[in-house]
Amino acid sequence: MTSKEIRQKYLDFFKSKGHAILPSASLIPENDSTTLFNTAGMQPLIPFLMGEKHPAGTAIANCQKCIRTGDIDCVGDTTHLTFFEMLGNWPLGQYNKEEAVKYSWEFITFEKWLNIDPNKLYITVFEGDSNIPKDTDSIEYWQKCFKLKNIEALENERIFALNKKENFWGPVGKSGICGPDTEMFIDTGLGKCSEKCQPGCSCGKYVEIWNDVFMSYYKETDGTYKKLDKPQIDTGFGLERATAILNGKNNVYETDLFIPIVDKIKKLANISNPNSEKLKSIRIVADHIRSAVMIMGDNLGIVLSNLDQGYVVRRLLRVAIRQGKSLNIPQNINLTVEIAKIVINLMKDVYPELAKNKDVVLNNLIKEETQFEKTLDKGLKELEKLIKIGRDKAHNSVAIRLSPEKKPKPSQYAINSITPKDAFKLYSTYGFPLEMINQELAKHLLYIDEKEFYEEFQKHKNLSRTASAGKFKGGLADHSKIVTKYHTATHLLHQALRQILGEHVQQKGSNLNAERLRFDFSHPEKMTEEEIKKVEDLVNQKIGAKLKILCDEKSLTEAQNEGAIGLFSNKYGNQVKVYSISDFSKEICGGPHVNNTSELGHFKIKKEQSASSGVRRIKAVLE
Repeated sequence: MTSKEIRQKYLDFFKSKGHAILPSASLIPENDSTTLFNTAGMQPLIPFLMGEKHPAGTAIANCQKCIRTGDIDCVGDTTHLTFFEMLGNWPLGQYNKEEAVKYSWEFITFEKWLNIDPNKLYITVFEGDSNIPKDTDSIEYWQKCFKLKNIEALENERIFALNKKENFWGPVGKSGICGPDTEMFIDTGLGKCSEKCQPGCSCGKYVEIWNDVFMSYYKETDGTYKKLDKPQIDTGFGLERATAILNGKNNVYETDLFIPIVDKIKKLANISNPNSEKLKSIRIVADHIRSAVMIMGDNLGIVLSNLDQGYVVRRLLRVAIRQGKSLNIPQNINLTVEIAKIVINLMKDVYPELAKNKDVVLNNLIKEETQFEKTLDKGLKELEKLIKIGRDKAHNSVAIRLSPEKKPKPSQYAINSITPKDAFKLYSTYGFPLEMINQELAKHLLYIDEKEFYEEFQKHKNLSRTASAGKFKGGLADHSKIVTKYHTATHLLHQALRQILGEHVQQKGSNLNAERLRFDFSHPEKMTEEEIKKVEDLVNQKIGAKLKILCDEKSLTEAQNEGAIGLFSNKYGNQVKVYSISDFSKEICGGPHVNNTSELGHFKIKKEQSASSGVRRIKAVLE
């Protein structure tokens, strides 16, 4: 079964159950400062899961583009990816937990859909803790399903209760909606790694195909859990893993989503039968360039930078280029461009924005690869200087006394004749990974102690983590009143910018937390002090006018014909919400908003700066 067939079957199944099918939202979150990217299908829907009415109805489903960087160091194994597609469905209160389990069973096991043998299906549920009880409901519902096939689904044989780390989801951020989940695993047929092997084990015998999250609690900032009056259901069905499982493959890179990409990399590297080390490099190149293309080809048009989403893209590309060098791909080949063309061709039918943004993506890749090649050349010169110093230091060592033809044992090398600190500087400043540094050093019978290098690496990683720990907080994910106020303020700001600077101004992104709003918009030059003052005054004038905020539901075409603007309109489907602030502002938006502008207080622009080429950024507060 192809990935295209699986994706369509999922959407068709839930359409047959009364769900409205939505297009994927942007990879870039709307007004959510908790994360750089949408990491799950539910993330763009948080306002609706919190109670906002969705214009498409009370049951929705889609295939959402997602980026996760938390497991980026695991990429290259059989399952981990940076970009992936998450199929999901949300009843928004239309049906309950038991029905969600039944739908999962039906889609996985019925002949018309995935037709997986139920004897291969295993389940996990939440075992409970001091705050939240064991999910005995899910056990009962699954046992009823298995009984339909005359399978006795006993605990610790077919159904396993696992801890919070394994079977509890959320919240996004320090507080928010969350709850236990039930996960579905397929037995791959491999032998058990031990007597304790069960679903949730990482040995590869059991592979997760789907999970249903029962968001029935709200976690407060003090760590306590409050039961929700209206629980919600969120599901996740990973397309890449499902495609591998349904085609009898033990890894995602042997599916139609990756085979053309992997084959192209092998061809460029002139490798037909890669060893395990080279195979890992090939997979990293495939994943990272695919992910970078999906981010850059998004409707928001993320550009390369040293900050936020742009930095993630740059990091992905530079790792891919370095891995390409370890595969000996010739320098005169634009690796990223060659692979990007394959990715765009594979994905453009599902995500047409890739075809629309193709030239922008390819031009940026050429520029980045050329720039990084120059950086690597500088790094190589710096390494040559260090090698000369290292050889002088190691002059009397056993490594130097050995003939170049005779490969010494690691213990015979001149250990740390280049310090791990110097090696890490080559890595962090010039993009040289340890394996590339040691390849060059080995030519001179020098090498670095890997343990000490990685100690230096971890020290730097921990410092970075500490520095950014408080960066992403708040946002619409916590649905607080102050963040809601800032959300309304962005609508006023957007329209004020269009009136003062011109209608070429379009929202390019926003980021809200309890302390401030950040708003990115298209504009070719720095705003003058006079322009900033005019925008500020216009917003405050509308706040002082005590304007009502009204919400209307209509078709997307009707809303656009009425002059409603909206960057993220594709996440709502054909029916959208239009928020009007009197006759001043009209935007397609999911909400939430305050009822009257008088609730906002005084608006003050704190900073106006460049965000990227042709995009300006305003940071403002409500006082």
